[in-house]
Amino acid sequence: MKPFQLDLLFLCFFLFSQELGLQRRGCCLVLGYMAKDKFRRMNEGQVYSFSQQPQDQVVVSGQPVTLLCAIPEYDGFVLWIKDGLALGVGRDLSSYPQYLVVGNHLSGEHHLKILRAELQDDAVYECQAIQAAIRSRPARLTVLVPPDDPIILGGPVISLRAGDPLNLTCHADNAKPAASIIWLRKGEVINGATYSKTLLRDGKRESIVSTLFISPGDVENGQSIVCRATNKAIPGGKETSVTIDIQHPPLVNLSVEPQPVLEDNIVTFHCSAKANPAVTQYRWAKRGHIIKEASGEVYRTTVDYTYFSEPVSCEVTNALGSTNLSRTVDVYFGPRMTTEPQSLLVDLGSDAIFSCAWIGNPSLTIVWMKRGSGVVLSNEKTLTLKSVRQEDAGKYVCRAVVPRVGAGEREVTLTVNGPPIISSTQTQHALHGEKGQIKCFIRSTPPPDRIAWSWKENVLESGTSGRYTVETVSTEEGVISTLTISNIVRADFQTIYNCTAWNSFGSDTEIIRLKEQGSEMKSGAGLEAESVPMAVIIGVAVGAGVAFLVLMATIVAFCCARSQRSTGGRPGISGRGTEKKARLRLPRRANLKGVVSAKNDIRVEIVHKEPASGRETEEHPTIKQLMMDRGEFQQDSVLKQLEVLKEEEKEFQNLKRTSESRSKRPEASLPTCY
Repeated sequence: MKPFQLDLLFLCFFLFSQELGLQRRGCCLVLGYMAKDKFRRMNEGQVYSFSQQPQDQVVVSGQPVTLLCAIPEYDGFVLWIKDGLALGVGRDLSSYPQYLVVGNHLSGEHHLKILRAELQDDAVYECQAIQAAIRSRPARLTVLVPPDDPIILGGPVISLRAGDPLNLTCHADNAKPAASIIWLRKGEVINGATYSKTLLRDGKRESIVSTLFISPGDVENGQSIVCRATNKAIPGGKETSVTIDIQHPPLVNLSVEPQPVLEDNIVTFHCSAKANPAVTQYRWAKRGHIIKEASGEVYRTTVDYTYFSEPVSCEVTNALGSTNLSRTVDVYFGPRMTTEPQSLLVDLGSDAIFSCAWIGNPSLTIVWMKRGSGVVLSNEKTLTLKSVRQEDAGKYVCRAVVPRVGAGEREVTLTVNGPPIISSTQTQHALHGEKGQIKCFIRSTPPPDRIAWSWKENVLESGTSGRYTVETVSTEEGVISTLTISNIVRADFQTIYNCTAWNSFGSDTEIIRLKEQGSEMKSGAGLEAESVPMAVIIGVAVGAGVAFLVLMATIVAFCCARSQRSTGGRPGISGRGTEKKARLRLPRRANLKGVVSAKNDIRVEIVHKEPASGRETEEHPTIKQLMMDRGEFQQDSVLKQLEVLKEEEKEFQNLKRTSESRSKRPEASLPTCY
């Protein structure tokens, strides 16, 4: 078969497939496979490729557009496919008069030109070379459709009564893509409109509806409002407008002068109104209560703090209705409490939350502090104490300050349920031989269930046992338990006293010692105690110490002198013979023991008994302490003691001179003094 006959066969087959209603793409593929073998035999070894392929394009409806397709040196059949369907064979597109295949056929140019793009041209296009069995990339042609002219329902003139809400509705239909609508007034965009879109049956175009709510006080009579619709097909948009015709009750403006103002000063309210028809009445009120003495556009009054929160209103009336407007006054006033804080009783470890609300103008500052402490705990209306401890209990103050105006405060009490707390003095005092008291102070919430005193083997909670009595008294601050001891003896000062308290949350214990009181001395035989100046006490104590040292030196010298007399005429006696100890009694020196004498020599032992560690010396007290204990602290007795010491000093000097004179004899041996 000759080549031109084969081409004719291809064309006939293609036309026949159209008559049968077969898919054009399928027919083209069949033709392609049939022609491929013929073309391969005609052009053995030739390879073809696209130098130009169709690209994605966007076109506005009604405008021309060209899709490119070029295959150099190819002179076979070229098919244009739209959404999978063939438009025609070669350059013959007679079924689609708006489509043309243009370009130099000999140069392999097969461009598809759409003379006037329409919505149905919005599709995917593809260029195929049948004999070369090649196809171009798919190209999307997007056809943009501008919206119809927008329409505002009820236009071009909309009448309404002022005070009634106004809804303006504008719609723009048949656009691709959907139009965008904006509302304009005096060239400025009005915000707050709502929108809804509807997709049409063709699945490509959309309609849009926009609704704009206009409040009564936001529209002026004769004002023009514009609805503008735009999309990519018409960036400048299309628009329409309406004119508002308003019949309205009064439009009111209420002003207050001066502001701010201090409490108890005069202010002026001015109520101005625009109305159509004219105003017929002005009426003033405060917090809904009519002010009978006020009429007309102006109202003057003396303000207090209530004007800060309770507005004054002006109601203006005409034939169509009334308009009411209210204003508060910026009154400066000191803090006033709106919520009283409440005292709290909480368990140990729980949270404590206090609330305290004030009003004041200008803005006030709230400060929470614990009474007696300068630490700021909070600057908020609420004070929260987390996991409270017993030491958190006490008074708390909520203080409010309005700068340069005034201040106020409220006090609350925090009580914490917990174990008792004993805060008694650990060392207490009493007089020997008198009645003494040991006090145990207990803070406890809830109050203690039991309080007990224990010492040695004794336990006493209340009542009397022998010399001991327990009494308990409740006060605002706590509970005081008192252990009274009658006729105090020395052993009472060495006893440890234990005060223990219990409640439902636990217990606490305090160890208390009783110390003999030394600030007063009791005179004998019912005489009154005599106060002794501190300077005299110190002087006597120092003098007694000096006298004690002098007395010791005298005794030692005296013993040595006697030893020398007993051995002076007997040379050869060494003084180391058998000792027989005899105690030497010395008057007025109770702390000297163990003075020993013998025939051959004299040994003097001076023994000092050391006081026990941690305790005061009681067996060998100073002269001051002995006199205080016995009630003998008098200056006369002290002077007598000093006179005795002076006499002993003289005797010591005589013995010393005698000893020196004997030591000058060469034939005599020196006695030994131990």
